[in-house]
Amino acid sequence: MKNRYKFFILLLIFSILNMNISYASEPSVSAQSAIVLDMETGRMLYQKNIGKQLPMASTTKILTALVAIENGNLDDLVKVTDETTNIEGSSIYLQGGEDLSLRDLLYGLMLCSGNDAACTIAKHIGGSVDNFVEMMNEKAVELGALNSSFANPHGLTASEHYTTAYDLALISREAMKNKVFRKIVGTKLWIAEREGNRYKYFYNKNKVLSQYNGGTGVKIGYTRNAGRCLVASAKKDNMEVICVVLNDPNWFNDAYHLMNHTFNTYKPVKIIDKNQIFKTVPIKNGTKEETKIIAKKEVVLPLQDQELDDVAVLYSLEDQLTAPFKRKQVIGTAKIYLGKDLLSTVDIITREDVDYENNFIGFIKSITIDKIQKAIGK
Repeated sequence: MKNRYKFFILLLIFSILNMNISYASEPSVSAQSAIVLDMETGRMLYQKNIGKQLPMASTTKILTALVAIENGNLDDLVKVTDETTNIEGSSIYLQGGEDLSLRDLLYGLMLCSGNDAACTIAKHIGGSVDNFVEMMNEKAVELGALNSSFANPHGLTASEHYTTAYDLALISREAMKNKVFRKIVGTKLWIAEREGNRYKYFYNKNKVLSQYNGGTGVKIGYTRNAGRCLVASAKKDNMEVICVVLNDPNWFNDAYHLMNHTFNTYKPVKIIDKNQIFKTVPIKNGTKEETKIIAKKEVVLPLQDQELDDVAVLYSLEDQLTAPFKRKQVIGTAKIYLGKDLLSTVDIITREDVDYENNFIGFIKSITIDKIQKAIGK
């Protein structure tokens, strides 16, 4: 009888442990669609219905801002027209005839989620809102966001306005690579240069910056049709992630839960150091006989402990260099795989300048047959 009780207790403990393991490996969230991406590599660290096409409300403005930054001058003064002022929803209370810098408009767009700022920016950059929307769709395709459609620059409900968690994560990752964009969405308060007592204190509505330790961005959005949508980013221990939750009544808590889970499950592992020496390569016709070649940048991968043995680095290098060549000249690549999946590629570059061998024989050596034939007209 005692043995039977012991067996039952062991089964119960095993079941509880299994439940905990299952929960840890696949967190539960209320979002209709969600994803977590590694910022550096784009590796997908969590997914839920990532291909489902859904409205995304004001997270649309991530793409609006990226297109504007890439195609505009932040110091440009933008003349506000009446047609871009009376837009429903969030506003920075623009007035027709007012002049604002593109920079101030972008802060109003991303911090206050101004729909009037979105349309004013669109008209300034694209010549018209419709032309700007075409630019947005072109940029989305360029980034590989192939299951999205943008009908406006602000995110108000429209039949042909939708994205997926995966597409929105791709767009957000690209935007966060832009230093100007990153600075804007990482700002808690911006004071715009506006005359008089007009609304000029722009407070960031994205609570990730103040609530989540290591929060770096990026944008919230809500409409009745889209529900609560959030793109959040955070950095911890040299690892930064982007989290997207769409149509999520528990948006901030779910995003924090997913990011906590990710940081607890994956650890940043430095695979390649910046300036790491790969090998010594012989030089033909140079002032030196050999040179060391290095990595252009460091590579840090988010990995689980059990994945470490599955990482492989494959090099593609030139066996010999011919002088002259300059420092930082790309001469090969290193590709980092996890199993069969390519996670990152880094250029391998020269570490120094090397000139022709400094004598007549070296000069003669450097002249190829092709050059000689060209010189004599053959």
